[in-house]
Amino acid sequence: MVHAFIMVKTAAGKSEGLLANIRDLEDIYEAHIVAGNYDIIAEIEAEEIYDVLEVVSTNLQGLEGVTDTKTYIAMD
Repeated sequence: MVHAFIMVKTAAGKSEGLLANIRDLEDIYEAHIVAGNYDIIAEIEAEEIYDVLEVVSTNLQGLEGVTDTKTYIAMD
């Protein structure tokens, strides 16, 4: 099982609306608005690293208002 954290930057004023959309994505099991360089942090668990790539590059980055993402794969 692959566990990852995805940091999401959003367009101004879009964080709250995007939060619900991100939480609805397959394999995302938690997401929160955060303070700092990014606006939302999401946690994903998937069978393979390629599944993480699919969710991030196709589904999450395809949401209107997402301007940037950074993915961190958990090593423990």
